[in-house]
Amino acid sequence: MPTSSEAVAVSVPELVRLAAEDPLPDAEWVPRLCAAGPVRDDAVARLHALLLRAARHQIARLPQGDRLGYAVREEIAHSAADEAVVSVLGRLDSFEGRSRFTTWAFKFGILHAGVEAKRTLWNGREVDLDGIAEPAASAAHGVESRVEARDTARAVGEAMATVLTAHQRTIATALLIDQVPIDVLADRLGTTRGALYKTLHEARRRLRAALADQGLLPRPAARKGADR
Repeated sequence: MPTSSEAVAVSVPELVRLAAEDPLPDAEWVPRLCAAGPVRDDAVARLHALLLRAARHQIARLPQGDRLGYAVREEIAHSAADEAVVSVLGRLDSFEGRSRFTTWAFKFGILHAGVEAKRTLWNGREVDLDGIAEPAASAAHGVESRVEARDTARAVGEAMATVLTAHQRTIATALLIDQVPIDVLADRLGTTRGALYKTLHEARRRLRAALADQGLLPRPAARKGADR
């Protein structure tokens, strides 16, 4: 699932205002969600309504949200709210009370809505995992700048072809060049976000080292005590 460390495109004051619209006293949320019977059922229903509002709000903010159409947006919002409820209920013991419960929970609805919307927008679109685009130099730059940009692009392409494994090259091309959302790529390849991040980190490390060998990047400073 998405993590709360990922960017949430809602300001903190706005997030607090939106989340505070629920009339249930903040101190009652966790006890009611941990209870049993009708008390818990009512709290879960309230939580779902809160997260559905969060999901709808996030989808409405997306630049390409209008492309989805009302029915699809509603389907995404309800699916995201369902997933967010499960996430919140599974993490109740991690709520430390440093913010309002509704503010804390609201973020799950926003994050899940963003992921679901990206997946839907990319659904049916082909992900080209083979080509490596060469960045185009701006015509506003001088000849020297264009030559330097072309040489750098060529060096990057050669490094990707020589120092990366086929799998690393696939991941780097998709995430860094084609800008495929990492959740979409994970779905297409049947892997996890964590595995993709690990592969991308190693690919970047190899590319930086290769470009440093050619004098195109400064060499990373040696860590203290590394040669002891």
